[in-house]
Amino acid sequence: MRNTVNMRRLQVIDPEFEVFVMRTTLLWACLLLAGCAAIEQQPAGPSGVAFYLSGRVSVKYGTEAVSGKISWQHDADSDDLLISTPLGQGVARIVRRDTLVNLTTSDQKAYQADDVETLTEQVLGWRLPLAGLPDWVRGRAAAGAQVQTRLDGSSRLAELRQSGWLVEFLDYNGANGLPARLRLSREDVEIRLVIDQWRGAP
Repeated sequence: MRNTVNMRRLQVIDPEFEVFVMRTTLLWACLLLAGCAAIEQQPAGPSGVAFYLSGRVSVKYGTEAVSGKISWQHDADSDDLLISTPLGQGVARIVRRDTLVNLTTSDQKAYQADDVETLTEQVLGWRLPLAGLPDWVRGRAAAGAQVQTRLDGSSRLAELRQSGWLVEFLDYNGANGLPARLRLSREDVEIRLVIDQWRGAP
């Protein structure tokens, strides 16, 4: 049985949340309630951060599947990650400050924990490996955890196994040498990430 985290509902105080009527279809509807408030459409600008990226994400978990957009601002002390529907309506915003993580859904429900993977699994239905992801999207293993790697013909990472995840590097950006497409899998979860835009140093 998976360990649970102690979550408590918080009052949402972000003034930039706007009211919208949910129009997307299929499984996004399970995450959105009619008449709920839209999540801020993009994290703050990339000034002074380690990196900012945006792209597309698709997730298969169990018998379910969802897809949409992702915007993510990261530095050593914080993360601000927004997951949106293909039409750009906010579904979930994940904000980390040091070891504390807040997840806010589009119906203004907020949850807090220090375990991102368990928190996202309980709220969204699938695990997001935020601890290792900042390194993996830059084509390297995360520090402090055992890793197994395999290189491609150009001596770049083709795949790595770390912290229970298999990360496959499906394509690299020819301009900056960073991963452009990744597939992350663990047990019954598969996350595909396509990075369309990069800002910041590797």
